[in-house]
Amino acid sequence: MDRRSFLFAAAAGGAAVASATLYRHWREITPAVHAPGRELGHYLRDRGSVPPPAGVIETDIAIVGAGMAGLTAAWQLRRDGHADFLVIDGPEPFGNAAGGSDGELAYPTGAHYLPVPPRECAHVRAILADLGILLRDAHGDKPYYDERYLLHAPEERLLVNGRWQEGIVPRAGVPAAELAEHARFFAEIERLRGLHGADGRRVFALPSSASSVDPAWLALDRLTLRDWFQQHGYRSPTLYWYLDYCCRDDYGATAATVSAWAGLHYFCARGGEAANAAPGAWLTWPGGLQPLASALAERSGARRLSGAAVSIREVDGRVEILCCTMQGGKPRSYLVRARKAICAMPLFMASRVVENIASYGFTPQHLPATAPWLVANFVLRGFPAELPEAPLCWDNVVHRPEGGPNLGYVVSTHQDIRVTPPERTVFTTYAALSHLDPLAARRWLQAAAPDKLLALAAADLHAAYGSAIDLQVERVDITLRAHAMAIPRPGFRSNAGLAALRAHDGAVLFAHADLSGFSVFEEASWWGVQAARRALGKTGA
Repeated sequence: MDRRSFLFAAAAGGAAVASATLYRHWREITPAVHAPGRELGHYLRDRGSVPPPAGVIETDIAIVGAGMAGLTAAWQLRRDGHADFLVIDGPEPFGNAAGGSDGELAYPTGAHYLPVPPRECAHVRAILADLGILLRDAHGDKPYYDERYLLHAPEERLLVNGRWQEGIVPRAGVPAAELAEHARFFAEIERLRGLHGADGRRVFALPSSASSVDPAWLALDRLTLRDWFQQHGYRSPTLYWYLDYCCRDDYGATAATVSAWAGLHYFCARGGEAANAAPGAWLTWPGGLQPLASALAERSGARRLSGAAVSIREVDGRVEILCCTMQGGKPRSYLVRARKAICAMPLFMASRVVENIASYGFTPQHLPATAPWLVANFVLRGFPAELPEAPLCWDNVVHRPEGGPNLGYVVSTHQDIRVTPPERTVFTTYAALSHLDPLAARRWLQAAAPDKLLALAAADLHAAYGSAIDLQVERVDITLRAHAMAIPRPGFRSNAGLAALRAHDGAVLFAHADLSGFSVFEEASWWGVQAARRALGKTGA
């Protein structure tokens, strides 16, 4: 669909937009399209020639990758009193936690929230306490958090048949029999939350490595969430839509693709509480998780080097890391030598970079599929006119019974505590191309013209406001994340290659959310902490 036909088809209520002014304005908006790491990544993928290193840098511990796993590894090393380490940023500093800005406005280009951690997520609570976000009672049932970062109401709403409702579980016009199924499902979730396996562990825990390995419960990993849904007698289309939406939102894949264990873990493992918030509260920042990543980097005091690892290999009892940067389209390289290397890279990269990775027990067959995402930030003059049923929320979702790639939009200025709304704001839209095979989706992202990307990114905004919102758009930044997150397909819990990397203790250590099989802060930070402790020879790591 071309830009003109998209613009006219997307008007609210299906009404045609007759204003040539709107169309001319939309034509003037050329989005800035960012594909972090694509140039360097494709250069390395295609085995481009890397020049000899211009210099050698010696350190005790080298952390390869400045995403959340690498940053928490650096934070843990500093917390343990170790100073002789450095961080190699990788293709994009902060990875999925990165953000952007336009003047005084901050916005996410990746993840945008963190659930209040449950008690067993002691490592997350320790991080939040150290950064001044968790203020009191870090080890208690209900810690006290800085009010600025607890998500303010109203939290979320859903557009159903042209009308807004509170919450994102469809309710408006839903038959009583379906609503009874909704209630039965959420009662089952409450039951599962409190269950323990035969080994005494919670069936679903965070971090996931603390979950039960009772075979009776691991059997859920042989099913898709859709299989589980059907086997338990659920038939409600609106309930299935909600479960499918949650899978697409958290895992970048549909309920027909995601492991039932992973799908249920999404609901059952969280539930952290705060003394000054309702159960299941969230933490968020205008810039998404970038302020948290920046604070971790600053707190660690890490020396950071730009560039990405080309190769990681063990030589004479040490680790050599050849790194490459692109400057003016030309490669430059340097060598890092370390006693220990913490490989905090996504596994699709590590599998190419760590020499002889098969010797650690990981082969290409163990590589998880990865989901591509599109994140777009629309900088707006003022706020669009709202329908009367429910006010603008932090998270705003459009109900499309057929599913599809779009996941709604969040409002970057939602946490603004001023009585008067700001004159400018940012609406951040998300799309997971789960309707396509991941490889086909990546190819589409790479080949799509900016206007096609813009049409996809704006679909939910046009569904909510019609094309009148176009006149308020000052600029659009689109970020393409071709390998945004691992997809926890059935069998991921028994992936022997992931288990081998999790258990490995040697000169090269591994730390990334991919080790858990899905991408969330709680998992990434857990493996960062564990790798740091192993690098220092700490027991119990």
